[in-house]
Amino acid sequence: QVQLVESGGGSVQSGGSLRLSCAASLSTRGGYCIGWFRQAPGKEREGVAVINVDGSSSYRDSVKGRFTISRDNAKNTLYLQMHTVNPEDTAMYYCAADLSAPPGTCAWYAREYSGTGGALTWGQGTLVIVSS
Repeated sequence: QVQLVESGGGSVQSGGSLRLSCAASLSTRGGYCIGWFRQAPGKEREGVAVINVDGSSSYRDSVKGRFTISRDNAKNTLYLQMHTVNPEDTAMYYCAADLSAPPGTCAWYAREYSGTGGALTWGQGTLVIVSS
């Protein structure tokens, strides 16, 4: 079982920073992936950054070096620190988890997911708007 609640979205100017948070209640004993996804208007939902049960993380190429995913297990919270944002980062950002992920799935979610496949449970989303 999983419950995910995102927060932290808002409006930011190009070049600025923003931190998203996801309160994550997970109940699993196996491997899992949890991470951030986004969907811009008129586009497919895509992976952004995903973290594995062992703490390893994967990113889509367009956010590498700008975004950092992290988690605080004591607070059951997942974060996405966003730096040097640009208008192309404007999207609804979702926290999502797959509680039955086999090895290699987390990297696939981050780099190749395009709206179909997988076994993700979603939060309600938080909107990020980057103005130029």
